[in-house]
Amino acid sequence: MYPYGYYQGYLPQPSGHFTPEYQQIDQYDSDRQPPQLERRVTALERQNQDQSREITRLNRQLTNLSDQVRMLNQTVDRHTRRLNRLNQRLRAVENRLNIPFTPFDGEF
Repeated sequence: MYPYGYYQGYLPQPSGHFTPEYQQIDQYDSDRQPPQLERRVTALERQNQDQSREITRLNRQLTNLSDQVRMLNQTVDRHTRRLNRLNQRLRAVENRLNIPFTPFDGEF
């Protein structure tokens, strides 16, 4: 139900004369916009599609970079564990051979 006796698609006409706004509206179908507005909408839709593609590409790139960072972190963790094991073995050898450990000793 439309208030004031209006129904969808009805444009009230000014009494007495046509104004340029109403003449322009009357020139086009009720479901079409003026050409400059249609061109602007089309340009904005195209821009929206381009931005969506760019966001998708950047998300894919971010996912790839995240995977690389995860793999590098795993590699660092493996090397850290290996160095810790080697340090423990070295300390055990030093203790067995009674080699004094000095943290500031630049040799061996």
